Amino acid sequence: MSAAKIRKLTDEQRSVDLKSVEESGWEVKSDRDAIYKEFTFRDFNEAFGFMTRVALRADKVDHHPEWFNVYNRVNITLSTHDCGGLSERDIKLAKFIDGAAKVFA
Repeated sequence: MSAAKIRKLTDEQRSVDLKSVEESGWEVKSDRDAIYKEFTFRDFNEAFGFMTRVALRADKVDHHPEWFNVYNRVNITLSTHDCGGLSERDIKLAKFIDGAAKVFA
């Protein structure tokens, strides 16, 4: 984590940046300040390969998703615990995750 304090998305960021990930299928959770998306792959190997790509990136940027995997499905929730809600980290990781999923499309 960087020395700079991580801040929640501003109203302006929510109307622009958050909207861009919503347009790619991410949903704002109704019960908390987080975004969620479900991914489906051809089989477990593809799902695991996708998770590995995301895990390597998440570890590099020190921002880790909450996720759940069963066979070919991966469900991901993003929220920044350091600020108690959505931050720019979530938007950046969501965009990376979408790109990683396209490799398997």
